[in-house]
Amino acid sequence: MSLTELLHYLRLGGVTMAILLLASVVALGVAIERIIALWGVSENSRVLGETVHKHLLRGDLAAARTAAERSKAAVADIFLAGFDRLERARLTGGGVESAVERERAQVGLRLRRNLWLLATIGSLAPFVGLFGTVAGIMRSFKDLGLDVDAGGTGGTATVMTGISEALIATAVGILVAVMAMVFYNYFQARLARVLVELRLLGDEFVELLHERPTLPAAPALPEPAPRGDATPV
Repeated sequence: MSLTELLHYLRLGGVTMAILLLASVVALGVAIERIIALWGVSENSRVLGETVHKHLLRGDLAAARTAAERSKAAVADIFLAGFDRLERARLTGGGVESAVERERAQVGLRLRRNLWLLATIGSLAPFVGLFGTVAGIMRSFKDLGLDVDAGGTGGTATVMTGISEALIATAVGILVAVMAMVFYNYFQARLARVLVELRLLGDEFVELLHERPTLPAAPALPEPAPRGDATPV
């Protein structure tokens, strides 16, 4: 199909074709944004998890928290929620599991952001295209009636040309829907794996937080002996 024919079909599609093209641009934009946002989420979270767990195994709570604060990994917010809750509970560990689970749910919501747009476009695009086709067929039959009223033969060529041009709206609608659903299913499968990894890292973090050894206290320095006022002769 040449560029001239493509522009011809786009012009015939009118508002319906414009809506479908806008939906395709939105779907592609969401897909690119989510690819960038999810790039390296699993790897970065795994690296931070190993670092934090290493510090907790040594009982170095401060170093573990510092590593989480300096990281931009998705699991860092989960670890920080656990550290904050632990401090508020005065080192008793009460409620740490709930705090970690709540933050994990919040992270999951952020990772799923804008995916509803892909699902919506995938489900509605075929119906928008079908509407454009029906409108085009109605216009073709109207042109047929006008042709007959004007003394024309009313041959099938008058109708078939309009119908073939109208069907392009359905084809474009199906194409946009397929693209959106492919992206949506891909992100759903990838997020399912990422969320499982975050849950495992969070569970291991809570266990190590409860079982961590405590660092030995620094030995107190001996107090200097008091100096006398006079030196013995």
